[in-house]
Amino acid sequence: MEWRKGRRSDNVVDARGEGGGGGMRFGGGKGLGLGAVLLIVGIGWLTGQDPLQILGQLAGQMEQQQQQAPSRVGGKAPPANDQQAEFVASILGDTEDTWKALFAENGRQYREPKLVLFSGQVNSACGFASAAVGPFYCPADQRVYLDMSFFREMETRFAAAGDFAQAYVIAHEIGHHVQTLLGVSAKVDAARRSGQRLEGDSGLLVRQELQADCLAGVWAYQAQKRLNWLEPGDVEEALNAANAIGDDRLQQQSRGRVVPDSFTHGTSAQRVRWFKAGFAEGEVNSCDTFIARSL
Repeated sequence: MEWRKGRRSDNVVDARGEGGGGGMRFGGGKGLGLGAVLLIVGIGWLTGQDPLQILGQLAGQMEQQQQQAPSRVGGKAPPANDQQAEFVASILGDTEDTWKALFAENGRQYREPKLVLFSGQVNSACGFASAAVGPFYCPADQRVYLDMSFFREMETRFAAAGDFAQAYVIAHEIGHHVQTLLGVSAKVDAARRSGQRLEGDSGLLVRQELQADCLAGVWAYQAQKRLNWLEPGDVEEALNAANAIGDDRLQQQSRGRVVPDSFTHGTSAQRVRWFKAGFAEGEVNSCDTFIARSL
């Protein structure tokens, strides 16, 4: 992939090295040290209260505070000689160009998200998260969060190497931002608040994730049409990455069995299918996974 052809975005925020230290963590990432935990246990014994109940109440209070607080991520522009960050800025810049044009065609305005690079852990408006959760999009602050160690994990754990595989991951998270701007995310969240079950092999979460895969395919089509930057094997890299992170494959690897009722992202075959659907013609209309009878 000739990614250097892409325009560099100014919306990459470098928050690497800003993560907090260790300790038991609740909600927004404020550490509750071992000494504090022991103190609470002691108070429980003295007062006859269940220490776990006290800890649970404290966790709830801290989580509520975090939900009301804005993101604490500061950050700065990445250093000029950081090639990985330059790659991210190039992919992000082209998603901006693509979605600005597509939104304008429909009389809408595309709001550019920030992409936050972090290391180890980060405190977003959606709460505290560690690198273990992988890249994610937070609709509360309209930011994408990425620990680039995930790209190494893709190569070593999932055998999904390649720059276009990495570009697919970024484009998928930007797909979630597009869903937020189009009101899709709000509808899924409303269903969650109403008590509707979202998990499952045809549930709303799977449909939301598969649509983000399709939107990543739309971006890939439009970017290639404009820049002609793909090289032989690039598309296969993206398809391999989509295949590697399907619910069925990950569950088989971690649990030794597949549990469709707990699916949240879709099977490997579904993720490949919907990326291909977006990449085939580059049309957003081909990405309505919510009305599709068969995923």
